Amino acid sequence: MSLLTCRDVSFSYGGTTVLSGLNFSVEAGDYLCVVGENGAGKSTLLKGLLHLKTPSAGEILTGGGLKPTEIGYLPQQTEAQKDFPASVMEVVLSGRLNHLGIRPFYTESDRADAREKMDLLGIGNLKDSCYRDLSGGQQQRVLLSRALCSTGKLLLLDEPVTGLDPIMKTELYREIAELHTKRKITVVMVSHDIRGAIEQADHVLHLGNRQLFFGETASYCRSELGRYFLGGGTSC
Repeated sequence: MSLLTCRDVSFSYGGTTVLSGLNFSVEAGDYLCVVGENGAGKSTLLKGLLHLKTPSAGEILTGGGLKPTEIGYLPQQTEAQKDFPASVMEVVLSGRLNHLGIRPFYTESDRADAREKMDLLGIGNLKDSCYRDLSGGQQQRVLLSRALCSTGKLLLLDEPVTGLDPIMKTELYREIAELHTKRKITVVMVSHDIRGAIEQADHVLHLGNRQLFFGETASYCRSELGRYFLGGGTSC
């Protein structure tokens, strides 16, 4: 069952095409890693999947009962955002905004869901802490908890391990993999860390201002493109 499908999709800025030839689908239960060099179009693709940017050609379809408001998103952070003066609970609760409808306030159900997601990621004890006082790894867990409050189906993760030390990277990758396998959440992850990111992914989409590869991870590792970006004759 396809949750997202791109058919002959292109994106442009100011009349200049920056990404083209997108033909792929994300099935329920997939773990897709989107890779490519700087400027390859990865962030543009995410904006399209989030309906924040309209394709200049082609179409992006949702299926499996997925609504655009049911996509959990973990964005890259700016330095200003890392200094956000709010409590952890307030940040995580903001993931419930799309569920409020006409209600002006969060309910106890919303708060219970936020507490559940924080406990799931081991940060329940930080709920009253100030977000800006947390470590980088803790902040990413807070943002992942917020994203989980938005969805039970699909997570879009934009460079989730950027700036983390090797130990924290490994732990966050493990936690994302557990969400995928144990919670049955479909994952689309954009990453510069090709080797680290594809260890858990079952599919790879490689961009270079166009679609260079889409398929299973094992096939990517055997491909000329995969061998080049993964380093010589190494395999995965």
